[in-house]
Amino acid sequence: MPTPPEPLVGPGLRRSVATVCLSGTLEDKLAAAAAAGFDGVEIFENDLVTSSSSPADAARRATDLGLAIDLYQPFRDFEAVPDGVFRDNLRRAERKFDVMEQLGADTILVCSSVAPDAVDDDALAAAQLTELAERASARGLRVAYEALAWGRHVSTWDHSWRIVQQAGHPALGVCLDSFHILSRSPSADGVAELPGDKVFYLQLADAPRLSMDVLQWSRHHRLFPGQGAFDLVGFVEAVLATGYRGPLSLEVFNDVFRQADPDRTAIDAMRSLLVLEEGLHRGEAAPATPPAPALRGYAFTELAVDGVSGPEVANTLAALGFTHTGQHRSKPVQLWEQGQARVLLNAAVVRTEEAPGVAAIRALAVESDDPEGSAARASALLAPSVPRRRGVAEADLTAVRSPDEAELFFCRPGGRGWRDDFLPTGASADGGAGLLHTDHVALTQPFDHFDEAGLFYQSVLGLEEDARGEFAAPFGLVRTLALRDPSRQVRLALSVSLLRRGEWAPGVPDPQHIAFGTDDLDATAEHLRAHGAALLPVPQNYYDDLDARLDLAPELLTRLQRACAFYDRDEQGEFVHLYTEVLGGRVFFEVVQRIGGYQGYGVVNAPVRIAAAPTALRAS
Repeated sequence: MPTPPEPLVGPGLRRSVATVCLSGTLEDKLAAAAAAGFDGVEIFENDLVTSSSSPADAARRATDLGLAIDLYQPFRDFEAVPDGVFRDNLRRAERKFDVMEQLGADTILVCSSVAPDAVDDDALAAAQLTELAERASARGLRVAYEALAWGRHVSTWDHSWRIVQQAGHPALGVCLDSFHILSRSPSADGVAELPGDKVFYLQLADAPRLSMDVLQWSRHHRLFPGQGAFDLVGFVEAVLATGYRGPLSLEVFNDVFRQADPDRTAIDAMRSLLVLEEGLHRGEAAPATPPAPALRGYAFTELAVDGVSGPEVANTLAALGFTHTGQHRSKPVQLWEQGQARVLLNAAVVRTEEAPGVAAIRALAVESDDPEGSAARASALLAPSVPRRRGVAEADLTAVRSPDEAELFFCRPGGRGWRDDFLPTGASADGGAGLLHTDHVALTQPFDHFDEAGLFYQSVLGLEEDARGEFAAPFGLVRTLALRDPSRQVRLALSVSLLRRGEWAPGVPDPQHIAFGTDDLDATAEHLRAHGAALLPVPQNYYDDLDARLDLAPELLTRLQRACAFYDRDEQGEFVHLYTEVLGGRVFFEVVQRIGGYQGYGVVNAPVRIAAAPTALRAS
């Protein structure tokens, strides 16, 4: 169980999560929220209605877990309705107040009406909300009025505020929801002018920028802070400027979260608030999160192999100019090197879910100026530690587990420590194919954990978003997210297939690869050909299209074809790259040359590479 983090920014500011964010029963959700370190929860009405626990039982359970019940929601379609409907609504509200008293919740969320019988009459809405607030106040309760982005007549926060002002009741305030506000406007202009004592509640959700119906956008595509495109740091700063000191509460509707393990989702949610906290401090050290130490590149990338895939990968590394320079003291792990690029082949990993002959990236190791500081940051961000067995005099390396099950190591620059675990083979790493370093590592993510993985790597390593997009591959849409450290020495490219159903699937369903940098791809390609490296074939159609699109010099086009290389360019520079064929059914290597200021990853060429990979597998 993770250690609950310290209190959030400022005195009295607490963390809360809506039960609608999590999967399972109400009991499952409360347990997951508490285990992740939340201070409170919003009870989503449906979760209570479907629970076998009475409101009083749910309240006792929450108390036993150390959780406050901060909000009961939602109360729908209340205001600006005919008298008969209004009377029915008041009766309904009184029954919900009974529930709230048993729950120990003092605030109810009232959404702006979407009912067809609601009228566009602010005075009537204010009068009816005043009556509701008066009845709530008599029972020690409050009403937080929220403008739904798709509300029938009230759909903006400032409109809801005008109605609250007109009502003028001390038990009536506004609820500010980042999705409802930022889905309509990219900024929260004017929010900071609100009086803090009238901001009764704050709900947070991120989201990608999408052009679609806002209701469908809200119900299916919300994300935790830091996983989407909204400026949540600016939004929360505006709300805090009002003097608001209530909970920061997550309310995220998302098809994946509603079906995922609630314990895992709750930790992802808590991590998102910790990252948001760090942003609110604007680079200052936050109490709960140590700063990210500077990174100096990849120390090594480790592949899990077996008796079938191991020799295949080793032969390809040799053809790429790598040398087997070290053998682990106590484990069947080989060290292969060329320049500053290092690959470990680990035949000791027990893998119960993969077929024999499969190779996979098992671990990433980054060089950190402060490995202990990196480990402390990972722990503060709830990254699960990986227990490790080590022999006498072997390096004590800290590892944490990423959402895609890869292990992440923090090492000292220059190989200090971990290299002592390898006995020299006597082979020299001089020469090679001109490969200089590891340019980036590319990992395909499980569909359900793509957004979680992006936030994990970005936050734990202190990486920045480099590029985000999607492309049409031969077997469906692929979403991509590229991350990098500020010095661009650690680059990570994540991808996920958006949908996969049935038995029809690509020949390489979950590819992973390591990209090595060179400053002369032509010379490297010549070496690879001379040493029998199995390069991925590129169809002639690609070069014909490349010539049509970019009007390349004939000599350059000929060189690309000879090298089985791909090409891309932008305003800053050029990118030339080639691939090996797939090894062990899943892993391959890439060689890249960045010319000028090009900082991308040649994503435009990915569909051709994806189409060629299964063809190469069938031919082998």
